[in-house]
Amino acid sequence: MKFTVLGASGLVGSRLCSFLEQQGHEVFAPQRNDLRIYTQDLGQVIYCIGVTADFRRKPFETIAAHVTVLADLLSRASFGSFLYLSSTRVYLGAKSTEESADCRVNANFPDDFYNLTKLTGEALCFASGRQNVRVARLSNVFSTEPESENFLSEIMRDALTTKCLTLRTSLDSAKDYIPVPDLLELLTRIALSGKQQLYNVASGTNVSNRALVERIAELTGCTVTVVPGAPMVAFPPISITRIEEEFFSPAQDVLAELPRMIQERKAVIP
Repeated sequence: MKFTVLGASGLVGSRLCSFLEQQGHEVFAPQRNDLRIYTQDLGQVIYCIGVTADFRRKPFETIAAHVTVLADLLSRASFGSFLYLSSTRVYLGAKSTEESADCRVNANFPDDFYNLTKLTGEALCFASGRQNVRVARLSNVFSTEPESENFLSEIMRDALTTKCLTLRTSLDSAKDYIPVPDLLELLTRIALSGKQQLYNVASGTNVSNRALVERIAELTGCTVTVVPGAPMVAFPPISITRIEEEFFSPAQDVLAELPRMIQERKAVIP
């Protein structure tokens, strides 16, 4: 089949292009401002465009990535299916993490800006009136890729290059982590045959900062420092019943993967 991957220069988008090509699919990965997205059938679209770590400093770019470009595509482009990548971060403060649960946001809280833009993008998908438009809420992707800018990648890099980890969230903070291979398989299956409009794509198990840094310190010999007054950011365990029933259960043990990830990270550090 033909897939169009938007945001193909990022970690998820670039790995998705390679994965789809290996599966024998035709992959179109347009660059920014490529007008061909409006003049040809895009096939199965996977929308990976997004701003993550820099959203506080780049509010206008974040709105454009999560909402404005999306609106233009949904209103003008031709496609067979459309999968918008959102985030399980939207569940922070929610009473439930099932896909049908209410999400709580506060426009006066700067950290909620990211969630507001992602939820606006989701709402636009559902209100567009287009057929086969779906949303996947991704948990934290773990990978050894050097271009990755997520939390786990950053602390592994610091442990190896400076021999010192500085945490800005407490040791009791916890997140859900999903490996890249399972993520890519699930996104492809959802895009091709998903029966629901909305899916959580996660492992279903939280791992604490304490468990991560203790294992990394054991493997690298680094020291660990927590900034004074570091807040606890503990996400509720993500419900994965929907993907388990329709597809499969992702791998859950990021701690078991750390030795391999550390060794692969060492190989790419100058």
